[in-house]
Amino acid sequence: MARNKYPEQTLDLILTVSTQMFTEKGYEKTSIQDIIDELGMSKGAIYHHFKSKEDILSAVMEKELGRAEDMFMELIQNTHAPNARQKLISILENVIVDPGIQSNSIDQILSTQIKNPQFVLGGIRKGILKDAQIIADIMEQGKEDGSISVEYPLECAEIFMLLVNIWINPLLFGRDQEQTLERLKFLQHMMKLLGADIVSEQLIQRITNRHASTGGYAEAEQTYT
Repeated sequence: MARNKYPEQTLDLILTVSTQMFTEKGYEKTSIQDIIDELGMSKGAIYHHFKSKEDILSAVMEKELGRAEDMFMELIQNTHAPNARQKLISILENVIVDPGIQSNSIDQILSTQIKNPQFVLGGIRKGILKDAQIIADIMEQGKEDGSISVEYPLECAEIFMLLVNIWINPLLFGRDQEQTLERLKFLQHMMKLLGADIVSEQLIQRITNRHASTGGYAEAEQTYT
């Protein structure tokens, strides 16, 4: 068998086509044979890179999470504000902004795995070990410039990430939009009491809209205004 001269291009093509099929047909309804047929490749070419459909999904998610992480770091570097609190508010609001159809499609794919314990645990670990530290660093800057007065920046950031990524997510708990909104209001109130008033009304609106756009609510409710 001839050696593939462009393995990276082949891998990228597999992920691109798989993402499209997971979006259009749904992850559960897409078989690895469907992906093979759509690609027009041999089984050997696919199995050279992935042992199963689950492995393909993991690679799709890893690619998307890497892209999201790059965007997060770019926002941090390029966001300028009068103080650290305003900078953090702006970063959080812009992280939630839907950059386009591709991101929305990825969200729909990821939502199919939201009750997968391994997927949820991976999200918790990333939020605690990496993202929370970044937010805590900005909170420390806020303590220095007087815009944030939280006593335990790292612990506060960790709790914030846990609540936003897990507790707020309506798919995990079968909540509707109104119930989700109430919890966001509580999060806003709690962060104020802790000395980190960083949950803006704009952030609340963008989070509720993002979940609505990906079908995250248990049933249709009135849109937050």
